[in-house]
Amino acid sequence: MVAARLRACEEVICERGKQENIKKQGEEMRLYEFEAKNIFASYGIPLPQGKIITTPKEAKKVAEEIGKEVALKAQVLVTGRGKLGGVKFASIPEKAESTASKMLKARIKGYSVEQILIEEKLVIEQELYLGATYDEVAKKRIMICSSMGGMDINEVSQKHPEKIFKVLIDPFIGFQPYQAKELSYTLGLPPKMSKTIQSIILNVWEIFIKFDATLTEINPLGLTKEGKLIICDAHIEIEDDALFRQKKRLEGFGINEREDKARPPTEFEIKAAEIDRADYRGVAGRVTEFGGNLGLLIGAGGGSLTTFDAVLNHGGKPANYCEVGGNAPVRKIYNLTKLILTKQNVKGLAVITNVYSNSRVDFIARGVIKAMVELGIDPKRYPILFRSAGAFEKDGYAILRKYGVEYYGRETPMDEAARLAVEMMKKRE
Repeated sequence: MVAARLRACEEVICERGKQENIKKQGEEMRLYEFEAKNIFASYGIPLPQGKIITTPKEAKKVAEEIGKEVALKAQVLVTGRGKLGGVKFASIPEKAESTASKMLKARIKGYSVEQILIEEKLVIEQELYLGATYDEVAKKRIMICSSMGGMDINEVSQKHPEKIFKVLIDPFIGFQPYQAKELSYTLGLPPKMSKTIQSIILNVWEIFIKFDATLTEINPLGLTKEGKLIICDAHIEIEDDALFRQKKRLEGFGINEREDKARPPTEFEIKAAEIDRADYRGVAGRVTEFGGNLGLLIGAGGGSLTTFDAVLNHGGKPANYCEVGGNAPVRKIYNLTKLILTKQNVKGLAVITNVYSNSRVDFIARGVIKAMVELGIDPKRYPILFRSAGAFEKDGYAILRKYGVEYYGRETPMDEAARLAVEMMKKRE
């Protein structure tokens, strides 16, 4: 996913000491664990006894109410929090209070801990995995289950592929009860639990569809000594572009639309979002601000991330991440280019896209040149690299030639274009 990959890029940037640590808005809105659990609970799937707290005193009170050993789980929008101190246990209320006090002052992968879910500590006999998502290769929705829950499902698929069971879903008929039955058999549960696990599997699917999710996941689904299935952890991600349709449904659970960020958006990012929202046509946004000197307008779907990676790998200093595509109109490209070129420290611009089939190269060229001319920038003298191809490319190249801009077509690999852009900037240093 875009968000996860950019977070990894940011970590690389920080390690190199080139930019500040900034997180990227993703293509999905992640729900906190307690929010996802509340949705699953509305479908009758059992949860541990617990409550959200925001102060140490509340932690002590909730632990007293539970009356047994508790788990304190930091509510942050990251994976792997347990290994980073985001999950602790307390045997007595006083310990819960002191532990919560420390956790509420902590940061996990850049996220401050503002809420903690306190639950009874469960004794689990077996951990299972259930999930619904998209198979990007098959281009279909998919249901997945495994008898090895509690681990990252990607790790399980690599180390124990025989423990992963999945069903590709026909988009015309959807997920069927008989498929849930077949998946339930793979989990090796006692026959008396067959109907229960089938019902949970079907509910995971229904939530996936009803909430326009890109992922609904219970990991792990715990089997207790008493033979009960209970949600130990849950995860839901909702497609950003479907949030307008999900607003009322989410508000019914007390969930408001938000960005998946560890800090508020910068003024630069707010302005970029306003530009994108001003016209529904095309994508000219998903902007993240960095502290480098090379402005970026990149478009290629997942290839945008590859291009961003290439700039970093060649030693470049990105000033921003920004996708362009979907046949964004000239005004959108113009406004966004103007925003990037007026950003502090920006000394050059790289426009690198794949071979467009859904966007016009001349629109990109016109928007970029218009912004430069209005800002009093001479395109012939300013450090700019333009690599794009596809629809109306000859018209786009004619515009660039008129203003003396060097351009590259499909014969130049995107990685090579990234290298040339970085080399261009180094000559200016």
